[in-house]
Amino acid sequence: MNKVLKNSWALFLGMGCIMMAYGFQGSLLGVRAVQEEFSLTSTGFMMSGYFVGYFIGAATIPNIISRVGHIRVFAAFASLSSLVILMHSIIVNPLVWFFFRVLTGISMVCIYTVAESWLNDRSSNKNRGSVLSIYMVILYGTMGIGMFLLNFSSPLNFQPFILVSVITSVALIPILLTKKKPPTFKRIKVMTLKDLYESSPFGMVSSFFYGTIQAALFTLLAVYATSMNFTILEISIVTFLLAVSGAISQFPVGKISDMYDRRKVIVFASFGAAAFAIITILVTRQMYLPGELATSKTWFYIFLVLFSFCSLPMFSLILAHTNDFIPKEKFVAAGAGLQFVFGLGAISGPFLCSIFMDLVGPNGFFVFLFFFHSIIGFFGMYRMKVRKTVENPDSQFVAMPQTITPAGIELNPSTKHIEEPYSDKVKEILKRKGVKYKKEEEEVEPDNQLN
Repeated sequence: MNKVLKNSWALFLGMGCIMMAYGFQGSLLGVRAVQEEFSLTSTGFMMSGYFVGYFIGAATIPNIISRVGHIRVFAAFASLSSLVILMHSIIVNPLVWFFFRVLTGISMVCIYTVAESWLNDRSSNKNRGSVLSIYMVILYGTMGIGMFLLNFSSPLNFQPFILVSVITSVALIPILLTKKKPPTFKRIKVMTLKDLYESSPFGMVSSFFYGTIQAALFTLLAVYATSMNFTILEISIVTFLLAVSGAISQFPVGKISDMYDRRKVIVFASFGAAAFAIITILVTRQMYLPGELATSKTWFYIFLVLFSFCSLPMFSLILAHTNDFIPKEKFVAAGAGLQFVFGLGAISGPFLCSIFMDLVGPNGFFVFLFFFHSIIGFFGMYRMKVRKTVENPDSQFVAMPQTITPAGIELNPSTKHIEEPYSDKVKEILKRKGVKYKKEEEEVEPDNQLN
């Protein structure tokens, strides 16, 4: 563990700053949109721009990294992300913000790809499980902390946007000053959608609908809370509880899924999340009233946490379930395929959810979550009747963030064997002797400042 932190502290620190800014930014834009009186449909459309950009970036970024290198790409897109958030405070318009969100999505998928391929290069079979665990804790922990920065200043002011930009820019410092050489980059093959569906129909379909759920959940929760007249502090608490409780729940739910048919666990988790979504609506009562007229929000917090416990581990469950039906050497390709499908679903999530909220009112947010979780649950029940459980000793549950890229999926300890990484000094000695030590992968020209 100490070795992992020693080799990757700069990257962890940089990613911590990035995720802090990301968590702050998501809540900030949602609250500001409501205060600017954007319509719910416009807000959902605007927020969906992030996932459009994420989808575009996932397809194009590997080519850019191959040509330019990790450090330059990370610096360029972190700078772009820092610049774009400032533009939000200058031009306040939902259509313009949609294009800004597209640029943010492209930037973030680039940052994730660079970070996770770097971590993968610094990992071995002995420690990559630890690397992934630390990465998960940093991602969710710093994102949760970032949500409390919403209390820094009123979202109507320009100062919060400046703070997001500053934190994003700070992330560049440890990365650009590191002495470690960037990793070589390799392209990861993706399973075709036909092969993925034939391997696991339930995995592919549930990944699509879960992408729809996740995109709406993280982008519109702050919009929901603002519409319900929550204070800025209460909005911070709500978004923090969602992120942190979901991260904590991954491990006990995963343990259960390794003991029983994973589809049953996914079905129970889906219906559990659907049930808690409806109960959450029932306990809202008169929460939206101002001052002392509002009813207590305690039960709302409790059932939101229970909802999160059921819902947030589902991507990792779906990935593990898909791996149950494929050989070990295809785990990464299948994971990359599931991320592609997840991204397709995510694009429509915020917009569809905003339509529910427009028709039903703010609680349409939870009606939407109930509806799509139920679809996954019923389809899972159908698939259990069609296909028997398969025992695959190579497949196991591994907690993963929903933002994981194919490079990050390789950190899964159950994927194929990877070599112990050499230190920079050993690499230099081997290079002088003409010994090839790299795996078969597409190399990129290293950045000049790291030579």
